[in-house]
Amino acid sequence: MIIDGQVEFRSLLMHHVTTHWPDAIISAYDPIEAGHLPEEFSGAGNDIILLGDKQGRRDPLATLKQFVTTPGFPAIVYFGNRGRAAATKIGADAFMDRRKIHHDKLVVVMDDLLRARHRVASTHSLFVGDIKTGINPLIKGYRFLNRLAVSDHSAVYLAEKESAGIKVVLKVFRQVPDFSDGVGAFDRFLQEYEIIAELEHPNIVQIYDLGVSDDHAHIAMEYLPGGNLKQKIESGILESDAVDYTRQIAGALADLHSVGILHRDLKPGNIMLREDDSIALIDFGLAKRMPVDREITGRGQIIGTPYYMSPEQGRGRDVDERSDVYSLGVIFYEMLTGEKPYRGKNAMAIIFKHSEAPLPVLPPRLSQYQAVINKLLAKKPEDRVQNAAEMFDWL
Repeated sequence: MIIDGQVEFRSLLMHHVTTHWPDAIISAYDPIEAGHLPEEFSGAGNDIILLGDKQGRRDPLATLKQFVTTPGFPAIVYFGNRGRAAATKIGADAFMDRRKIHHDKLVVVMDDLLRARHRVASTHSLFVGDIKTGINPLIKGYRFLNRLAVSDHSAVYLAEKESAGIKVVLKVFRQVPDFSDGVGAFDRFLQEYEIIAELEHPNIVQIYDLGVSDDHAHIAMEYLPGGNLKQKIESGILESDAVDYTRQIAGALADLHSVGILHRDLKPGNIMLREDDSIALIDFGLAKRMPVDREITGRGQIIGTPYYMSPEQGRGRDVDERSDVYSLGVIFYEMLTGEKPYRGKNAMAIIFKHSEAPLPVLPPRLSQYQAVINKLLAKKPEDRVQNAAEMFDWL
């Protein structure tokens, strides 16, 4: 997450980060336009905070002090024209002169902080699960088979539900006061479950169980063995399948939107396939109820994946269901052609193209879908298909 009041500087840091980590998801926050982040801001969901000293009328070192005194706050790289000694004394993990940023030095500093963060996470007993020695979270009724992923707050496992003899995916969250950011992260974990559990749609991942104990909670959800849509696109998708997948995704989005939920991070990696080739939306970590809560979102913040962002999302403006519709249009184009509609050297270049570049043109053999692409990828929300239900009916 980049926090600074100068748009050119935020763009510069985005360029450095995405040049080395092209798949990085970056939040860019302007404290001058959007207001200073509240005391309860925990930094959750970020690996590193890049904090600039342009904080408007507020002393930037006061912001730094607010962050470092928050339990479980991510590593902070502080950028200033001066004040190295003061920033280091307060607790910044690294200091860099904002006037002379050297790409290689920045990458090395960030890489070291990321490695240190992951080493800390791996020392906690919840996440050192070794299937051979049987060291895993003690969750009654489940037999652990493999660990799929891990982060500071949660781990994802493949497991077997003993009573039913079926494979499930277990997402386990550990609630440890000096490790996580406390109640906020725990609530967000449960909120993700509640969002999905409200819905019973064939194209949204099925939730089997929610469990809470003294120090952790878990969600047991459907195991989707068919891989994700990103892998499917890379191997090539038939035209008829691209249309069918788009219809299924549109149906799932329509259901989400009908209960006032935006996905906000729709992309092929968050769309999984079952053995029968039907699809299921997963990963609702960025989902928000409409209207979007003020918290740390709204004007001034960019959040999501640049390749699939709507123009308004890329500019940090308020979004509605038409932003998810735009993301669906990007995915439809990519399924049909095997290529993303807009590419660039860095995140900001891609975001700019979504806003300013001409609409992508399909090859002649796919021209029957051009009108649909035009309506999905219109620059202005009012010119697009207005909701996913309309798109579902169209297809």
